[in-house]
Amino acid sequence: MPDYRFFKKGKQTVVLERSDTDGTARLTEQGYEKQFEEVSAIDENHALARFADIRREKRIDQHNFLAGAIAMPLIGILTAVAINLFRKK
Repeated sequence: MPDYRFFKKGKQTVVLERSDTDGTARLTEQGYEKQFEEVSAIDENHALARFADIRREKRIDQHNFLAGAIAMPLIGILTAVAINLFRKK
């Protein structure tokens, strides 16, 4: 299976085989930004689908991290309040 690279300009994403150095140079000159992700896939359509999955998982991970970052201090505060109430009795 060939390896694919992704280039993005605005909302447009272009898929190129890793071995296509001419295409890479051409897209870079046109202002496309090379993305970090590279995948192995059967064809360009499967590579693009995998890229979309990777990006979706990244957004979910960021959301879950932020949710945990907000919830953990609240749990700590509630625990401290509960301990304080029980110790007073």
